[in-house]
Amino acid sequence: MPTAQPQATKGYPGRWVAMGVLIAAAFMNLLDATIVNVALPVIQKDLNAHSSSIEWIVAGYVLVFALALMPCGRLGDIYGKKEMFLGGVGFFTLSSALSGVAPNIEFLIVARLMQGLGAAIMAPQVLSLVQDMFVSKERSAALSMFGITSGIAIVSGPLIGGWLIAVNVFDMGWRSIFYINVPVGIVAVIAGSVLIPRFPGQRTLRLDKPGVLIVALAFLFLIFPLVEGRRYDWPFWTFVMLLASLPLFAGFYVWETHRAKAGREQLLPVSLMHNHAYLLGGVISFLFYSTPAGLFMTFAIFLQQGFGFTPLEAGLATIPFPLGAFMAAFSNRRLSDNFMKGRILIGAALMTSGLALILFIVWRHSGTPGVFTFAPGLLIGGFSLGFTVSPLFQSMLADVPGPDAGSASGALQAIQQAGSALGIAIASQLFFATIATRQAAGAATEDAYVAGFTACLTYMVAVTAAVFLAAWFLPAVRPGQQPGNEDGEAGLMLL
Repeated sequence: MPTAQPQATKGYPGRWVAMGVLIAAAFMNLLDATIVNVALPVIQKDLNAHSSSIEWIVAGYVLVFALALMPCGRLGDIYGKKEMFLGGVGFFTLSSALSGVAPNIEFLIVARLMQGLGAAIMAPQVLSLVQDMFVSKERSAALSMFGITSGIAIVSGPLIGGWLIAVNVFDMGWRSIFYINVPVGIVAVIAGSVLIPRFPGQRTLRLDKPGVLIVALAFLFLIFPLVEGRRYDWPFWTFVMLLASLPLFAGFYVWETHRAKAGREQLLPVSLMHNHAYLLGGVISFLFYSTPAGLFMTFAIFLQQGFGFTPLEAGLATIPFPLGAFMAAFSNRRLSDNFMKGRILIGAALMTSGLALILFIVWRHSGTPGVFTFAPGLLIGGFSLGFTVSPLFQSMLADVPGPDAGSASGALQAIQQAGSALGIAIASQLFFATIATRQAAGAATEDAYVAGFTACLTYMVAVTAAVFLAAWFLPAVRPGQQPGNEDGEAGLMLL
C-alpha cells in the first residue's frame, strides 16, 4: 500500500496507473446517473409502483448525493482520501447489487438512496486525489481525461441501459443496469487498494455536523411534499412541510454565521453567502440544472408509456442532448477564459430556445414521433448546457478567496445536484398531474401524455428564460481572474 506526499516537482510516480482506477470509478458513477431513466417505465410496470415512487428512484439518489457531497469531501480531508474513496466505491457497489435484487419498489428506493450516498463518498475524493498525485502542469491533461470519460459515460448511458433491457441478459431485464456496476466496482476496490497512494488525513479538522443536519432537513422538507403531495391529494401536512423549509434554510444561515463568529469550521463559509457573484451564480446554477434532470425523466416516460417506444428507442432519442454537451466542451477549450458572462448569456438563451423548439414540436406533431423527431431541440439544449457549465463555474469562483475555494467548489456541485432533485420533483408533479387530469376527462393516452409533457416544457422554458435575465446581473470576469478549470472538457464532470 503506497504512501505518498504531494510532490511539487514530480508528482506521485504511479499516478497514471492509479488514474485508471479513478476513471473507472467515475465512469461507473456517471453511467449510473444516466442509465436509469430509460428503465423507469419497465421498473414501474414490473414492481407495480406508483408514479411518485418512480420519481424517488431518480430524485432520491440525486438528493442524497447533493446533501452528502460537502460533508463527505470534508471527511476525506479528515480521515484520508484513499480510504474514503475505496469505502465509497465499495458501498456504491453493494448498493448496486441490492438495487438489482430489489423485490419491491420500497426496497429499490432505499438501495438507490444508498447508491447516492456511496457516490457522494466517492466523488469528492476523485478530484482531490488528482490534485495530490499530479503536479500543476499535468493536472490539465488529467482533468481532460476525466472530461472525455464523463462525456462518454453521459452519451452511452441511455444507450447501454436500453440495450441491456432489450437483450435481457440471463433474463435479468431492468436489473442488469444495476448489476453492471458490480464487477467494475469490485475491480476498482481491489486495484485501488494497491495502486492509489495514501495521503494521511488531518484529524485536527472538524465537520459541521449540526449544519449538515439543518440543511438536510431543509431540503427534505422542500422536496418530499413536492414528490408525495400528489399521491395523497395534497393534505395539510404537505404545505406545512413546504413552509417549514423556509425557516430551516434561514436557520442554516444563522448557524453558519454563529460558527463563523466563533472562528469554527463551517459547512458553507459565510463569506460565500455574502459574495455577490457566488450567491447569484448559485441561484442561476440551481435553476439552470433543474431543467435537464426533470426533462429526461419525463421524456423517457413520455416516449415509452405515451407512444410505446422501447427502452432502446428511448435511449437513442436522448442521445442528441449529451452529444451536444460533449461537443460544447471542446468549444469551451478553444475560448478558454474569454467572454465568460457572454457565454453564460448565450448558453441560457440557447437552452431556452432548445426547450422551446421541443415544446413547439410536441405541440404541433401528430401521430407517433420518430426516434430523432426531437433531435434538433435536444442538440441545442445539450450544447447550451456544456457551453455554460465552465464559464458559470469559473465566474462564481472568480472572487472566492483561496482558503474557501475547496468549500466553494464542493458547494457548487451540491447546489447543482439539489437543483436537479427539485427539478425532478416539480417537472414530475406537472407531468403526472396533468396526465391524470386529462385521462379523468376522457382524453386518449397519447393526448394526455402530450398535455403532460407540454406542461413540463412550458415550466422549463420559463425557468431558463429567468436564468437568462438573472445572468445579466452577474459581474464580468476578466481573463485570467478566475481559478482552476483551465480545460473546458473538465467541465463535463459537473453535468
